[in-house]
Amino acid sequence: MDLTLATRDVDGTTIVAVGGEIDVYTAPKLRDKITELVAAGVYDLIIDMEAVEFLDSTGLGVLVGGLKKVRAHDGSLQLVCTQDRLLKIFRITGLAKVFVIHDSADAALASS
Repeated sequence: MDLTLATRDVDGTTIVAVGGEIDVYTAPKLRDKITELVAAGVYDLIIDMEAVEFLDSTGLGVLVGGLKKVRAHDGSLQLVCTQDRLLKIFRITGLAKVFVIHDSADAALASS
């Protein structure tokens, strides 16, 4: 399974729609995209994970790294996720308290 990334800008906030599996093989692609956006001056990100089918610890590390990158510029990184199996990973690891997780991109945009 490959990883797909699609970005769109909505009123100064960039939404990165992620699809497929975020694992040890594909996570660098997401990390590179976040790094590229931050380098371009984009500090408010929403990572839409509705089409993500699998997430491992490498993927979690990339998300935490992305959060640190945008926070260094007083930015934000929010997640869109409604899938129980992914939300369970965030709860078990304690990252549900670190990330703001929304049930839709619209909800994330409304809060940013």
